[in-house]
Amino acid sequence: MNEIRELEPGYASEVDTVDEVAWSHIMQEFDDANIYQTWSYGAVISGPRNISHMVLREHGNIAAIAQARIARLPLINIGIAYVPWGPLYRRGAHSANAEVFRQAIRALRNEFVCRRGLVLRIFPILFDDDAPRFSSMLAAEGFCAGNEPRGRTILMDLSPALEDLREGMGGMWKRNLRSAERQGLEVIEGSSDELFGSFTTIYKEMVARKGFVEPNDIDQFRLIQTQLHEIYKMKIMLCTSRDGVCAGLICGMIGKTAVYLFGATSNKGIKSSGSYLLHWKLLGDLKRKGFATYNLNGINPMKNPGTYKFKAELAGKNGKDVYFLGRFDSHAGLLCNSCIEVGDTARALNRKLKEVGGIGRVKLWFKMAT
Repeated sequence: MNEIRELEPGYASEVDTVDEVAWSHIMQEFDDANIYQTWSYGAVISGPRNISHMVLREHGNIAAIAQARIARLPLINIGIAYVPWGPLYRRGAHSANAEVFRQAIRALRNEFVCRRGLVLRIFPILFDDDAPRFSSMLAAEGFCAGNEPRGRTILMDLSPALEDLREGMGGMWKRNLRSAERQGLEVIEGSSDELFGSFTTIYKEMVARKGFVEPNDIDQFRLIQTQLHEIYKMKIMLCTSRDGVCAGLICGMIGKTAVYLFGATSNKGIKSSGSYLLHWKLLGDLKRKGFATYNLNGINPMKNPGTYKFKAELAGKNGKDVYFLGRFDSHAGLLCNSCIEVGDTARALNRKLKEVGGIGRVKLWFKMAT
């Protein structure tokens, strides 16, 4: 199934016809826009020469878009095109247009698998509830599900009144919030590099204290912040006490779903409950700016029960515990797919080594995100 499949009548796709300014402007039209599809994110993570942009049109109007990050094995023409949290296709009243999604993934496969001979790896923003409509569609369009465990998160519905959101929180969460409000803590917010630097300090302090492997490179995100268009910059919030910065968070505020990216508590701020106050202030801001959902961006009750409890009680009665539909791959041939599988195995081994103490590293031929 490696032949190009024609798009349905009325649809047409184009690749690499827009520049960064145009891409940033187009992203504003999509409710499912997110930081992982911004030009700046792709350029920092993979390099500006290793990103590609597809635009799907329906009767001349933009219907879907996707940014792919390209990585190739040296010397041979084998590689991967990775589309994290894409394609984007949800627009207002047409947010659930499954046919647009079908044409978007077909266009992506035509370009990256059939024309370029790459493995195409997509991680769409789809959840268990979407399975009946989308799982069979992905299979029919030449995609197979990845074999790693699916990610899990909590989606918090922001439609209730702010007072109702608070009332719906778990008992522990509300008690800690009241404690934070009595302590006279100050909240500072913005998007500057200075604030990002202050957050990075306590984040690395927390990582050292807890001894866990960072799921994302905070320094990369700091660089991304300097390059993001002003309207897409991450929101940074810091909570301060007499002892200095005691807690902080970073939130992606693009599209209609806000995404919790980073959170940290300093060594001196462990008992301050500052993180509770920060999230409460953030919820008010998200409500004022019209966000529909707050994605708490990952939970694992077994490996990280403390973080799970924090997020579950924050969302409370207004939260929905969901699994992502997962990762889907499409490839042009067995050799290409086998090479990518070797890279996946090496990357997984590298992650395991880091988790058990960082003894040794597996050298990867090229960098791929998960």
